[in-house]
Amino acid sequence: MAWQPEREPLRELVGYLKDALSGHDQNAQRYATMMLGQAKSSPATANYLAYILSNGPILQGLSLSSSDSILVRSSAAINLKNTIKAFGKAYPQPDLDYIRSLALSALQDPSSQIRSFAGSVISEIVQKGGILGWPQLLPELIALAGNDTGSISPQTQEGAMSAMAKVCEDNKESLDKDYHGQRPLSIIIPKLLDITLSPNPKVRAFALASINTFIPETSQSVLASLDAIMARLFHLANDQSDSVRRNVCRSFTQLVDVRPDKVKPHMGGLVDYFVLQQRNTDDPDLALDAAEFWLCVGENERLCPSLGPYLGQIVPVLLESMVYDEEDILRFEGDADDADQEDRPEDLKPQFATTKTPRLATNGYAGTNGEAEQGPISGNVVTGDNLSEGEIEESDDGSTGNSEDRWNLRKCSAAALDVLASHFHGAVFAVTLPYLTANLRHQEWTNREAAVLAIGAVADGCMEAVTPHLPDLVPYLLSLLNDPEPVVRLITCWALGRYSSWASHLQDSSDRKRYFEPMMEGILNKMLDRNKRVQEAAASAFANLEEKATKGLTPYCGPIIRQFVRCFGQYKDRNMFILYDCVQTLAEHVGPALAQQELIDTLMPAIIQRWSKVSDRSQEIFPLLECLSYVATALGDAFAPFAIPVFARCIRIIHQSLEEYVRSINNAALDKPSKDFLVTSLDLLSAIIQALDNRKASELVETSQPRFFDLLLFCMEDPSNDVRQSSYALLGDCAVNIFSQLQPFLPALLPVLIQQLDLDNLRDQDTEQGFSVINNACWSCGEIAMNEHAEMGPYVEQIYHRLLGIISNPEVPTSVNENAVIALGRLGVHCSQSLAPHLGEFGRSFLLIIGPVEYTEERAHAFLGFNRTVERNPRAMEAYLLDYFKASAAFAHHTNSHLNNRGNVQESFQRNLVGYKGLIPNFEPFLQQLPERDIERLRAKFSL
Repeated sequence: MAWQPEREPLRELVGYLKDALSGHDQNAQRYATMMLGQAKSSPATANYLAYILSNGPILQGLSLSSSDSILVRSSAAINLKNTIKAFGKAYPQPDLDYIRSLALSALQDPSSQIRSFAGSVISEIVQKGGILGWPQLLPELIALAGNDTGSISPQTQEGAMSAMAKVCEDNKESLDKDYHGQRPLSIIIPKLLDITLSPNPKVRAFALASINTFIPETSQSVLASLDAIMARLFHLANDQSDSVRRNVCRSFTQLVDVRPDKVKPHMGGLVDYFVLQQRNTDDPDLALDAAEFWLCVGENERLCPSLGPYLGQIVPVLLESMVYDEEDILRFEGDADDADQEDRPEDLKPQFATTKTPRLATNGYAGTNGEAEQGPISGNVVTGDNLSEGEIEESDDGSTGNSEDRWNLRKCSAAALDVLASHFHGAVFAVTLPYLTANLRHQEWTNREAAVLAIGAVADGCMEAVTPHLPDLVPYLLSLLNDPEPVVRLITCWALGRYSSWASHLQDSSDRKRYFEPMMEGILNKMLDRNKRVQEAAASAFANLEEKATKGLTPYCGPIIRQFVRCFGQYKDRNMFILYDCVQTLAEHVGPALAQQELIDTLMPAIIQRWSKVSDRSQEIFPLLECLSYVATALGDAFAPFAIPVFARCIRIIHQSLEEYVRSINNAALDKPSKDFLVTSLDLLSAIIQALDNRKASELVETSQPRFFDLLLFCMEDPSNDVRQSSYALLGDCAVNIFSQLQPFLPALLPVLIQQLDLDNLRDQDTEQGFSVINNACWSCGEIAMNEHAEMGPYVEQIYHRLLGIISNPEVPTSVNENAVIALGRLGVHCSQSLAPHLGEFGRSFLLIIGPVEYTEERAHAFLGFNRTVERNPRAMEAYLLDYFKASAAFAHHTNSHLNNRGNVQESFQRNLVGYKGLIPNFEPFLQQLPERDIERLRAKFSL
């Protein structure tokens, strides 16, 4: 007898499902969520959830309205999917069969929302149990979607094909695996092609979307059917359904990357087709999918040249698509003077620590519209009906869909114009110029704004063609900074930032006064615009100008700093983040020029005042700490008056974060703290220790509570690569600047460092970041070796084998290898006796890897240690003696007189070369094997 629910548990569960998605009573919502969590432990819960999902009419007997019924059933589907994900393999077969049958029956539901959720549940069952765990599913879905019996209702066909699309999307790899000599995908693709001929447009769209899932995977099953797929795309290209044509556009866009040779012969017809689809004003999503084609082709080096003859068709449609639509215009109507209004919580984006460049002993469209960088186009399959009353939209990411941040036709078109300009240069500008002439001074602000966007979009690619126009264009753009429409002012800030490289590199002083200084002043002034979004765009543009002008801003530091301070006084929380970026970028590029007392007295009180307002657990602390790191580095010892409280707070944040992490490990109910609190604090400690006089830095470390190096030890063992990367950078900085404080803790720290050098600890999923940690560990090891001298003796053997493992592994990045051999060489400066017996193992690799490394103090140290090792075991170099002589000649040619230990290194080469001259019986014939220029250098420098 089939399982049946009991009425009372069913009624209770329905109540919890309703309350869990209701925002009216938060207490009831929390209680319902807790009860649903507890219910998951009951084996029968999944059966109840499946029953609720598939039995809409029965719920009406529980006094639910039609809208509440859909809400409850949707909630049941979400909980069922999550329950299957957590416990799916533990279900008895009869229960699993029951759930499967009800999920399949829900594909016939009148509500497209319920059919969609049923498809998600079915896909989750397949993910959990595997393709072979439900062998009847795919044939059944295909039969329903294809209406094999001729009696399947249209809504069931849609539900089945929607479920099939989800199964394909979630199980791409398993569908293309070999099962007893057969791949499911090789059978599915022809069936899907047949279903694309369905009279039901939604079924056709879902079927083509399913095929699109596999095209980027370059599966053999897809490639074998590629000609049939192409033929079907051309057949469907003029389909009456926008959804079908959207998927046709996506198919061709994906084929650009997979098989550009298949696309190229049809480029003329495709240009006509995509221009037509992009001009479809009734369906913005279709127009966006069409615009994606230009962006994809433009980024394909093999295919992009084929667009050359069609720029006259493509560029105009891109320019047309960059004008704000009516919906955006309505949204901007209230976008006026809001600088005094506090930010809403939803206005504040999550902040993360910036990824740091590893320490070296050797040396979507971002910004096309002045808004946030955007991700790639969504790969989601097409949706079904519009949602009915009470239906909720299924979302995997929980995003709010903020229209300002959404990738759209305007942004995509501007990005495509940018890409095409970068390839075709002046040819794109020639097509763009008439549009600019007609629209830059247009009475409608939307046309002016789009023209300015176009100017900025072609900046990088068409600079040579645009430059003759800039003496007239830049003053006009500066006038637009006072346009009555905030959106025009916003985009003008961004466009000026794009041309700041031209202005900042003007050589003539009168030209700089005429163009660069007004540009700088204009953008600076707009940082205090009465509109917050304009402020943000201006600050971003000024940071861009700082990057381009670099030290050229030094004479202007006074007015720049004063404007920054005004911004600190007026900005709300959101724009404070970009202001920090402006400050740190200025500090990075003008450096010590910022250390004038007048500038310090102006800037630092504003930063410290903000510092005192931001709590230790605020996300604003991340960019603030990063900003202070750059400021401390620029000020050097002049940062000392601010160092004590800043240093102490960093220690406190690290200590709190470590304690919270330990508590979260011991209590699964607690959230783990963000690692960015540790990363940014560690980086600021590094900056302070490098900036201050060594005595002052030592005092800070010595008085730290808890003890500085105890905390550092914990951070060096943290599971996060980012934390460890910053920890080993800090360890190396301590070795360089405050070694006397570090030395007593080395017995505890060195074993951890040695363990970090073991490549076996790298995890496959984060190899790149893991190598950055090892890179810093190698660097810090070398710095410690240079200061610890012979006391490194007990650790040499372990360190040597770790470093040998690194330089012997062909998969290790070059920069890590270089830091490893430099650490190995520096280890030999004071411990050459311990390394000498191993010289035959690492000598050749050392010379090969260190050859291209820039001639720095660290490289000189490494050669000094290597030479001392060679001196103790000269015969170990017999097999690669010529390589050593070539390295000696290179040192003689490239070494810089400013190197502190140049004399010691030269003397070590001298002793070894003279020694080899005495050891080699026929020295002159041996020397003649070298290139003539190397012989000349050796004779001149070492008197051989």
